[in-house]
Amino acid sequence: MKSGLSFLVAALRSEIDELDQLARTSELVGAIGRLVHGLQRERGISNVVLASGGKRFVGELEAQIAESLQLEERVRECFDRLETDPGRLGNGTRLFSRIAWVIPGLDALPDLRRRIGTLNLTVADATAAFVKLIAGLLAVVFEAADGATDPEISRLLVAMFNFMQGKEFAGQERACGAAAFTSGRNDSARQEQWLHLIESQERCFQVFSEFSGPALEAQWLANLPPAHTAELERMRRIACAAPAGVALDPELSAPWFDCCTRRIDAMQTVETRLAADLRQLCSEKTASVREEMAAHSELLTQIATRSPSPSAAAFFDSAPSASSEAAPAPPASNTALYGRQLERAILELVQDQSRRLQAMSDELDTVRGALNERKLVERAKGLLMAHRKLSEEDAHKMLRQTAMNQNRRLVDVAESVLAMADYLPMHERS
Repeated sequence: MKSGLSFLVAALRSEIDELDQLARTSELVGAIGRLVHGLQRERGISNVVLASGGKRFVGELEAQIAESLQLEERVRECFDRLETDPGRLGNGTRLFSRIAWVIPGLDALPDLRRRIGTLNLTVADATAAFVKLIAGLLAVVFEAADGATDPEISRLLVAMFNFMQGKEFAGQERACGAAAFTSGRNDSARQEQWLHLIESQERCFQVFSEFSGPALEAQWLANLPPAHTAELERMRRIACAAPAGVALDPELSAPWFDCCTRRIDAMQTVETRLAADLRQLCSEKTASVREEMAAHSELLTQIATRSPSPSAAAFFDSAPSASSEAAPAPPASNTALYGRQLERAILELVQDQSRRLQAMSDELDTVRGALNERKLVERAKGLLMAHRKLSEEDAHKMLRQTAMNQNRRLVDVAESVLAMADYLPMHERS
């Protein structure tokens, strides 16, 4: 019959399997981050090409498409690696469903690029197509973060997801501004969208700062030179503070694009650091657990060569009192001494493992709070979209405006909306 130590070794082996899978997932997250960065740049360049009627940035677009294709190939390779061993993924159903949804979007990219190249697409439609694809890729990152079983790794994944989401909002702002300046006009709807993108960025970066740790937050702040920030704010004011309909200077399109690109490229350095930290953390944790498992396996080998086998009597023993004056009775033999000490050693190992797993579970619950808040907001948005026939952006605006008017958190408003779901007529919720 197997001993408790045998199952402790098996538990460590399972933990190594989970860490190996997390390492592959983290590699996928890094690859997705690089592809999203490429697609964000391609989206911005495409907007300039379309808004200028094919007179600007055509060569830049061709070069960026070539780079995006290489990054896409790497992501597909990571998808394939995950699919070869899906059994070890705790949230494999949701993760693979997200991947299954996003692959057709990647397959549709050549046609999207052809229509952009022939100017057979509006700026709004091209932007919407890229936004949809990037949102699908970020949903894969979200599921990777939600499925992480180690709290430290989970914290980094939560930080990375929110940073990537904030960077995507920054990319959408670059595309929005590029279209506005290139066309030489702005309107109230675009101004409102612009302000929404700015606010959304700040919200994501706040969550990133909460979960990333001081070193990464310091690197992020160091990559924001005051002069660049001031230039970005100046051009934001030109476009967003002026009355709707006032003409914009088309010559500002290139400075705007360059200013935003410097900022997004600075974000990419932080994202790259996050991905590297994830890989290193997975590697260190795997090495530590392997070392622990090796020590336990050696102990199992020692037990197998000794007789008699230890009993479970120590399970019910009380810990010796430090204040007890009576000396313990001597054991009947050295074998008995070895057996009882070994029993206690094994039991302490099991108890230490149990306490460690409980601490990890408690911390993981805390970390996932940020992800659960996003789930609540997404569910509330979906309910509003179905019941009020709103777009996703309008549903989010309604939640945000209600939160501002009532001085409440966005997640609290989302919970209130979901609490009313059962009172909606079935035909309106369908």
